[in-house]
Amino acid sequence: MAKLALITGGSRGIGLGIAEALGKLGFNLAINGMRDENEAEEQIRPLRALTHVIYCQGNVGDLNDHKKILSKIFTQYKSIDLLVNNAGVAPKNRRDILELDEEGYDRLLDINLKGTFFLTQQVANRMLAEKMRNPDYHPAIITISSMSATVASVNRGEYCISKAGLSMMTKLFATRLADADIPVYEIRPGIIQTDMTSGVKEKYDKLIAEGLTLEKRWGTPGDIGKIVAALASGALPYSTGQVINADGGLTIQRL
Repeated sequence: MAKLALITGGSRGIGLGIAEALGKLGFNLAINGMRDENEAEEQIRPLRALTHVIYCQGNVGDLNDHKKILSKIFTQYKSIDLLVNNAGVAPKNRRDILELDEEGYDRLLDINLKGTFFLTQQVANRMLAEKMRNPDYHPAIITISSMSATVASVNRGEYCISKAGLSMMTKLFATRLADADIPVYEIRPGIIQTDMTSGVKEKYDKLIAEGLTLEKRWGTPGDIGKIVAALASGALPYSTGQVINADGGLTIQRL
């Protein structure tokens, strides 16, 4: 029976690239997104040609939606083999940290960090229970954070804080789940060409041309999808808790 991957924020951008890569790998897909299913169907339709897909509408930042998301999955599947924490938002308005308001901070942290933590908690408990019933069950958890986990941007501090929190979350779950042989990984994308970054394309086109990244191009959702697929296939054994920097060499310190 094909394994099932739950991908939060999986109907666009990086999440869609991950979904495509996992579909090609043979995973069935549970795609979570905030949009109505009809609105997301155009993006999801090509995935249906690859594998079985269910769409689980819900806001990861709203803990009440977690039950709805998971209930839809577990009416059709007995377990989740792979959780990909990808859902996240950028600040509605970029503001200096000296001017950041509580409303904007709370909105972003609720989705990017708090909601992701508690969804992971629920899925991890389900994984542990299934592991006790079935020793041949080998799940994994992958969280998509950002180079902003370590690279400071004072005009979007709440985003950086959320990604730094996800980085520690990976370490915590990797530590807690290690005895059950459930690996947990973090991927830190750099400058990825998606709708989230479309507003700063001209800025980063120039910076990349000037040498901001060692590989002189934007990253793509497909790049991240391939990395997730490699982890999901077990291509990096004995490496739970590790971070993969998918940033074209941007974070390498240079003289």
